[in-house]
Amino acid sequence: MAANTTVKKRLTQEERSASTRNRLLDATIECLIEHGYKGTTTTEIAARAGLSRGAQLHHFPTKVELVTKAIEHLANRRIESLRQQVTRLPVKAVQVSRAVDLLWSSFSGPLYYAAVELWMAARTDAELRTALYPVERHLGHTIDLMCQELFGEVAKSARFKDALHLTIYMMRGMALERILKDDDTRRRELLDYWKQLLTYALEQDKG
Repeated sequence: MAANTTVKKRLTQEERSASTRNRLLDATIECLIEHGYKGTTTTEIAARAGLSRGAQLHHFPTKVELVTKAIEHLANRRIESLRQQVTRLPVKAVQVSRAVDLLWSSFSGPLYYAAVELWMAARTDAELRTALYPVERHLGHTIDLMCQELFGEVAKSARFKDALHLTIYMMRGMALERILKDDDTRRRELLDYWKQLLTYALEQDKG
């Protein structure tokens, strides 16, 4: 009986610890969105999470360690967000146009701009860059696999991976431009044109 009580208590402690860590990681992402990387401090993170500095230091002794784990947390949330959108699509309804729209939707919103803050900071922060690279590599690989399903038959094209990566690079540039230039109508026109080019290119490669 005592053993079972100990197990239950241990599980509860583990759950509480996981909950505390998640609160800190979510607070880190929120701070990145609102204040940027340089403006994000461990003091602000702890306050936003509703925790003491001691609790924050217990789980993440340094800002680098906290941000490193937040990067992984952010990547997982971005993957889950995209996966949920994919699973909501009707069966066999996926086509190039719909797939491009869904992919473009992942290049907006708070999670994406938190990632942008980290990319910009990593340019001059070697330690952050080292932490960011493997996470972004994993994220990219996961998106590749999801897009093979998302694009359907055209994903069998010989150069589908090249076309997908070109699409992603283009979208990153368009998303960055959105920060300074509010012209969604023009971006929509360009995306519609890109869908035509992409559909033609992938269909030609299939043949």
